[in-house]
Amino acid sequence: MQEVSTYYPPSAPTPNSAPVSTKSNVDQLHNSESRQFTYKELVKYTNKFERSIGQGGFGLVYYGHLEDNTEVAIKMRSESSSHGLDEFLAEVNSLTKVHHRNLVSLVGYCWEKDHLALVYEYMSRGSLCDQLRGKNDVGETLSWRTRVRIVLESAQGLDYLHKGCSLPIIHRDVKSNNILLDENLRAKIADFGLCKTYLSDTQDHISTIAAGSAGYMDPEYYHTGWLAESSDVYSFGVVLLEVATGEPPILPGHGHIVQRVKQKISSGNVSLVADAKMGGAYDVNSMWKLVDTAMACTTDAAIQRPPMSVVVAQLKESLALEESRGDNSVTGSFTSTTGAPMSTFGPLAR
Repeated sequence: MQEVSTYYPPSAPTPNSAPVSTKSNVDQLHNSESRQFTYKELVKYTNKFERSIGQGGFGLVYYGHLEDNTEVAIKMRSESSSHGLDEFLAEVNSLTKVHHRNLVSLVGYCWEKDHLALVYEYMSRGSLCDQLRGKNDVGETLSWRTRVRIVLESAQGLDYLHKGCSLPIIHRDVKSNNILLDENLRAKIADFGLCKTYLSDTQDHISTIAAGSAGYMDPEYYHTGWLAESSDVYSFGVVLLEVATGEPPILPGHGHIVQRVKQKISSGNVSLVADAKMGGAYDVNSMWKLVDTAMACTTDAAIQRPPMSVVVAQLKESLALEESRGDNSVTGSFTSTTGAPMSTFGPLAR
């Protein structure tokens, strides 16, 4: 067990001494309904930070349980974290404004002398990335039906951020590591430290320094600094391709997942795209629907990408196709549910 003293990050300003630029966020923080924890309480609830369950840009994440035995995940800001006070405040204030079944819930926070921490609901099945690539002793392969349902739920969470809030919120770090799963594999989007909010409903983009994760970042946003909802759409398209292929966005020596999939679908054979671990157990039309949606999301020109509402609709269709796959249909690596030869299928017209 590590000593508690190892969890002292660089000193953060106290609420009263915070820079003027963050004062409004501080005021919102105090007016929020989120619970404010003391560092002593976090030490108690984690049994002196006994069990680490993950790590992100903010720092290590620890398992804990509150006095009423509610399970929580506690993100402690680490000494090496590139995320500072502004990201901390952005995440707390964003999550106190949004409430959706497909967004992770913030239980509270700690801002005490040297300690910054975020306390979330505990998601026992880890991240979508863990499930796809066998981390954390994940022994089973996700079925196609489960994969499509997970990304549909995630898309609904993103659509809410873009259109369901009083002011649109751009997540800015959509990736499979930030889609968390509960014990029933229900999906929720997490990690709002980089999110941005439109200041008015007349804006069509925000000018900002590009930020995000390698492999997921919208190339147009990267080159221009113009952030829009379509930037999240691009990142989500990469996640869709991860779900279809089971592969990471970037494979050394093999390039980016968008280019890899483009080469494979040119043959008209979706089995070349599909994750081999599924053993061909999927409806071909459902697979094509998701892959085609992913390719639309990841077009280079942001203006050509669909809004998340359209992505949600397409994924609902993909899920319905998979759910209708009967016992009499041959598995997806050979025929579709219509019985037509697979070679007749290809990307849908956009």
